[in-house]
Amino acid sequence: MKLLLTAFDPFGGDSVNPALEAVKQVKDIIGDVTIVKLEVPTVFKKSVATVQAAIEREKPDAVLCIGQAGGRFDITPERVAINIDDARIKDNEGNQPIDTPIFPDGEPAYFSTLPIKAMVQSIKKAGLPSSVSNTAGTFVCNHLMYGVLYTLAKKYPNIRGGFMHVPFITSQILNRPSTPSLSLPDIVKGIEAAIDAIGLHLDDVKITGGKIC
Repeated sequence: MKLLLTAFDPFGGDSVNPALEAVKQVKDIIGDVTIVKLEVPTVFKKSVATVQAAIEREKPDAVLCIGQAGGRFDITPERVAINIDDARIKDNEGNQPIDTPIFPDGEPAYFSTLPIKAMVQSIKKAGLPSSVSNTAGTFVCNHLMYGVLYTLAKKYPNIRGGFMHVPFITSQILNRPSTPSLSLPDIVKGIEAAIDAIGLHLDDVKITGGKIC
């Protein structure tokens, strides 16, 4: 099995992005999964085009995109991406779309086709906090997740895809008091556990992952 693993470059004034730093350290082979890594620009449209080109080139069996979610304390596979850009800040090329559909001919939302609950279970088994997230935001992370799932639905229905957020690393919270973080080695460990679950589970496990609000 081949998995395309992507991560964004730094954005929003940070000099590092824990997603990218962790992905660089992820093993190249996990179980039966061979991993192809890709750095993605934190830029609307360009991020999707970059991953679309890699999918065409690599023809993976699955795509897992990793992004930073500063303020979250756990590693969170995303359940759903919505068809809207509503940027609170500018991307790395100064774009700031407001209330703009990502693909006008796309569905209102696309659900992850990765085994997100099995991924959570595997990450927790590795001794790390994890939960299913029901919002990928409305910035470039959601934009990329939606764009990838749109592309897979339209052109590559046999390829599975999804997105996972990771917290800040410790160096990023020096001037952010009381903000949660994980160490870089733990984030690497969590991503590897998630990939292991993707390799083992074509279908997701039936365990609770719902939230009241």
